[in-house]
Amino acid sequence: MKTLFAKTTIAGLLLGASLLAQAADIPRTPSPAGAEVYIISPKDGATVPGTFKVQFGLKGMGVAPAGVDVPDTAHHHLMVDLKEQPDLNAPLPNNDTIRHFGKGQTETEITLSPGKHTLQLIMGDKSHIPLNPSVESKKITVNVK
Repeated sequence: MKTLFAKTTIAGLLLGASLLAQAADIPRTPSPAGAEVYIISPKDGATVPGTFKVQFGLKGMGVAPAGVDVPDTAHHHLMVDLKEQPDLNAPLPNNDTIRHFGKGQTETEITLSPGKHTLQLIMGDKSHIPLNPSVESKKITVNVK
């Protein structure tokens, strides 16, 4: 039984390493020259209630849902209080700090705890992989009452 467990564990580790190596080989979609993403509202430094609307702006490219392969399009990901840049060569995770808008949404309502928070947008391709070069907004700060 121990031998079977050891073999299964080793096989799992090898499969995981293989998948990570393959993820590094995924080609990134080129971003259109001059493309820009930005946060329309709230404004940098704004004081907001616990639940508030975030509106996304985009210039020089279009929005398409995840899974749709149309040239010069991508979809938004909102990074909330992200401390370090995500891996730009892999699909962006979907969690509390990186929120996916894979249906092509251009705004959302979020709820944050009182205090200072940062917001930033990054565009992902049909597979949630950041464009190359990445199209990211300026990081803004909001104060939640």
